[in-house]
Amino acid sequence: MSTDEPHARQPAAGPKLPPYGPSITLAQAKQVADTALAPARENGWTMVIAIVDPGGYLVYLEKMDETQVGSVAIADTKARSAAIFKRSTKMFQDRLASGGAGLLVLRLQDAIPVEGGLPIIVDGKLIGALGVSGGSSAEDEVCAEAGASALP
Repeated sequence: MSTDEPHARQPAAGPKLPPYGPSITLAQAKQVADTALAPARENGWTMVIAIVDPGGYLVYLEKMDETQVGSVAIADTKARSAAIFKRSTKMFQDRLASGGAGLLVLRLQDAIPVEGGLPIIVDGKLIGALGVSGGSSAEDEVCAEAGASALP
């Protein structure tokens, strides 16, 4: 079957992903963390935030007092997943929840299908990513969204 036949199967177009940019700086990472943890402080949530460079390597980690220890690794994994796949971890969660072909998410190494991980985009380029863990998934996402929007 040729590709110009009307019956030819065309691959679904995926989202346009941002190019990688220069790595997030320590000063930028601290600004992102401070902004991301503001909703946690306001609501009495205990959280961990991990910020990674475009390759998924840790740049900054902050663990609030009394946050469960297991959240440290989860925050780091969410950040790494968002960086290396250039997508939110919620997108993996949504795909997995849809079943069928969405179950393929389970075979993607280093993809974590739990909201709370987002790429950090500056000037249209991915400079890093953040992962937040410690509360409910919805609370983690609130903090992650705040942090992801911290840089102009």
